[in-house]
Amino acid sequence: MLHPMTRTGNPASSPRDSGFKGNKAALPSKPCAACGRPMSWRKRWAANWGEVKFCSDACRRGRATRAARG
Repeated sequence: MLHPMTRTGNPASSPRDSGFKGNKAALPSKPCAACGRPMSWRKRWAANWGEVKFCSDACRRGRATRAARG
C-alpha cells in the first residue's frame, strides 16, 4: 500500500523527515523572556534557536511596550 504523504511504500522515507520520532519530552526548551512560560523547540526555529527569546508575537510586542513605558 502506498503511503499518502510520500507516494511510496515507506512512510519513513519522507523528505520532511528530520529525525524526530515523536518524543516531545526530548526536545530542548527554554523560558520566554516576556512571560516566563516554557517554549519547546520547533523545526522552524532550528536555524536560530539560540536567538529565539519570545514564545509568540504577542509576547514580543508586549516586551517592547513594557520597555518603552519604563
